[in-house]
Amino acid sequence: MFLGCGTALVTPFQKDLSLDEAALRRLVRRQIAAGINFLVPCGTTGESPTLSRAEHMRVVEITLEEAKGKVPVAAGAGGYNTAEVIHLARELEALGADGLLSVTPYYNRPTQEGLYQHYKAIAAGTRLPIIVYSVQGRTGVNVEAGTLKRLAEIDNIAGVKEASGNLAQIAAILNQVPDRFAVLSGDDAVTIPVMALGGKGVISTAGNEIPAEMTEIARRCLANDFPGAREVHRRFLPLMEVNFVETNPIPVKAAMALMGLLEPVWRLPLVPPAPASLARIENVLRGLAMLPSARAAS
Repeated sequence: MFLGCGTALVTPFQKDLSLDEAALRRLVRRQIAAGINFLVPCGTTGESPTLSRAEHMRVVEITLEEAKGKVPVAAGAGGYNTAEVIHLARELEALGADGLLSVTPYYNRPTQEGLYQHYKAIAAGTRLPIIVYSVQGRTGVNVEAGTLKRLAEIDNIAGVKEASGNLAQIAAILNQVPDRFAVLSGDDAVTIPVMALGGKGVISTAGNEIPAEMTEIARRCLANDFPGAREVHRRFLPLMEVNFVETNPIPVKAAMALMGLLEPVWRLPLVPPAPASLARIENVLRGLAMLPSARAAS
């Protein structure tokens, strides 16, 4: 179900910091029109820690309404309170989500056994397929290959969004998990090497800005057309890199605002990018003819 490119959707806000439902609907329609393979609302790129439970459910509900079964929706449901994650997972299942993306517990940094028991308990609490999200640089905890091998034995643990940046570890994971277990890149810039090792796709930040192009990279990799994938990747690598010039999702939302897709609004503790960072983002977009004025001129 979750193969190819899935976009880790940003959450658009209005200037008064309320949820911008109209913009969200436009973003989801844009994704589907571009041929995206699946959507991931309310992940950490969607600023989920700042959303109320009602807002979290509303974002997923709108995404499902606009997706209309055309693409699967893997809703975010992660955190360090296992019981609370299970409760959220059940609510999302009742809402009609197709799957879950569940980031590892952060701050308390559980052991590998703790991670295994955490995800095992979530899997027992829902029938939905679960994608484990491993991003040690943000959470302080790494999901090791041996732990993922154990988790892959649980029927509804379907894959991992692997954002360690450690290709040796990703190779070890792919060497130990069954083929049905989808290893997805959590870092746009290394999508091709992850898929060359046997990964099944990417959960993408840049997909917010360039859904068609990120989907094309994943499609070409799945078809073993790595020269074609590299051609697209090389063009858009500057965008993938500038998306992390500051903490995600600050740069990607700034870029999307410059593209006219949403208001440049973040919820604290995130703040707008520094002027120098914004200038870098704008220069990259201009060089790729992604600004409205540049598109009109071309």
